[in-house]
Amino acid sequence: MNDDMTIRAATEADIAGIETLLAPFVTERQLLERTDKQLSHLAENGFVAVCGERIVGFAAIEVYSRKLAEIQALGVSMEFQGQGIGQALVERCVERAKELKVVELMAITASESVFRSCGFDFALPDQKRAVFLKFE
Repeated sequence: MNDDMTIRAATEADIAGIETLLAPFVTERQLLERTDKQLSHLAENGFVAVCGERIVGFAAIEVYSRKLAEIQALGVSMEFQGQGIGQALVERCVERAKELKVVELMAITASESVFRSCGFDFALPDQKRAVFLKFE
């Protein structure tokens, strides 16, 4: 990451910038579209990467229970990818999950290398595996 980059907790004032950041990923069907209300909820346990005044990265955790949370809406602006921003956002999410005493943290992603570099794996040893059914 460059020296002008900071990663901080997301705030309500960041919602418009987060929406702008995530829009291309939604268009490309890499991320789900979310309402302002949903983004506001995610921002409660979310983090932004900021360069100058511009939000260039976002990730958040959705806490389902004390046992399970999920990293959601990880996105980094195309021109800032490959600089470790995604990994730094994931690491902040991991720290937040630990603060909340969540037992397991998962991510559903098409960019597995970022998560694997942060210690994620495809399954927990001797644990159940996720299976999916897609509706067209």
